[in-house]
Amino acid sequence: MRSERTQLDRAVVQGLYDRMRVVASAAYGAIERDRAGDPELPFAETACGRLAGSLDGPGLRALGMWAHHWCMRFYDDDTRVGLRLVREIATRSGLGWTADEVCWLLERSYAAGPAAAHRFTLPLAAAAELPPGTLPTTVDAGGTAGGAEDAAAGGGEADWRLAG
Repeated sequence: MRSERTQLDRAVVQGLYDRMRVVASAAYGAIERDRAGDPELPFAETACGRLAGSLDGPGLRALGMWAHHWCMRFYDDDTRVGLRLVREIATRSGLGWTADEVCWLLERSYAAGPAAAHRFTLPLAAAAELPPGTLPTTVDAGGTAGGAEDAAAGGGEADWRLAG
């Protein structure tokens, strides 16, 4: 098993965080309103649903990345609303995910460890939109080589390590 991981350029990572910061306060507010609201509401009628519906593709990707990051960091807290937001964004096609965004999502998912049960929901949906061969090769805990396509085909709980 290889232990090295592909490192994204610091400027790329900073750009991802900068984009997420643009939606962070609105996203946090929407999640808090939905946590206090009716959990049975259709998604489109929730604060998160209204926020997601108001964003263009890049804004929705940033919202998804922020919600994914939030859920991965606070998976032991009440994240039902955040997980619902991540699942809803994961069902959207044509968001135009970049390889850097998907690599970052996978790296954050791997770092969350096995306790975060839904850690691969959004990264695998995003990876499925990329052309084959776009992502670096991955290595799972068993040391077998594979790729995002293998994970999307059912290996979503693999121990992701982005290999160089």
